[in-house]
Amino acid sequence: MQAGRPIRILIADDHPLIIEGLALSLSKRGIELAGHAAATADVIDRFRQCRPDVVVMDVGFGSGPTGLDAAREVIALDPEARIVFYTQYDQDEIVREAYRLGGRGFVPKVQPADVLADVIEQVQLGKIHFLPDIAERLALMGVRGDDSPRAKLDSRELDVFTRLARGQTTEEIACALSLSRKTISLVVQAVKDKLGVQRSAEITRLAIRHHLIET
Repeated sequence: MQAGRPIRILIADDHPLIIEGLALSLSKRGIELAGHAAATADVIDRFRQCRPDVVVMDVGFGSGPTGLDAAREVIALDPEARIVFYTQYDQDEIVREAYRLGGRGFVPKVQPADVLADVIEQVQLGKIHFLPDIAERLALMGVRGDDSPRAKLDSRELDVFTRLARGQTTEEIACALSLSRKTISLVVQAVKDKLGVQRSAEITRLAIRHHLIET
């Protein structure tokens, strides 16, 4: 980055007032809004268009894909992408997944904009900057291990699990994934065995608790 040039950010958040408020507050620190996305489906296009120095990413976007899903796509497109999560969701499994997939920072929304600005500045310099309490929790999680569906299931199983939690039938999942009903039935049973659940209601509750789907 050239000396004196503002840090350019892309904000991905489905609340317009959050975007407006952050843009105003961060501009006072030399951080410029290069673009914004109000839906996860728009994040990749906006990222390609503005090529920001840092992406500020929410986690919750209502129903459908989460900010974690969008971040995963961005990092697949550009492994050097610098993403800071700024979200009200700071449960252990979300913090751990944000770190695991390549997030450079994590700031709960209860923190003031100046704290977010500090993290953005550090991340723009190429550093990983998790707030001390978040970093401590990550360290403890490493000791305890992770019991979440994200940790226990592979990518296909997690996809099927999430679809089941949203109420899709085996036939609907097979059609959506272009796989046979028998294949999906085997995956479903593997999911249930690994997670120790059998009933549809248990699957949905587990997905909600780990913020894989929204209520």
